[in-house]
Amino acid sequence: MEKNFFVYILQTEDNKLYCGYTDDVNKRFEMHKNGTGAKYTRAHKPVKIVYNKKFSTKSDAMKEEYRIKRLSRAKKLELIADSNY
Repeated sequence: MEKNFFVYILQTEDNKLYCGYTDDVNKRFEMHKNGTGAKYTRAHKPVKIVYNKKFSTKSDAMKEEYRIKRLSRAKKLELIADSNY
């Protein structure tokens, strides 16, 4: 079975955006909500997934995560709006 990887963006309670990658978006979101996902999301509680995109390799997903993290907030919001997620 082929394994897929995903880049995702979460919106937090304080309206911040958090970007990451995973092989299971729903499981990772639950980890973030439970405080075991990332240090950042322990301090900024995630509310919902606002973006995700599938990749066939971990490397491609990591490259896209890096690219997104370097975008301005305005560009991230544009990416989210264009995705129709």
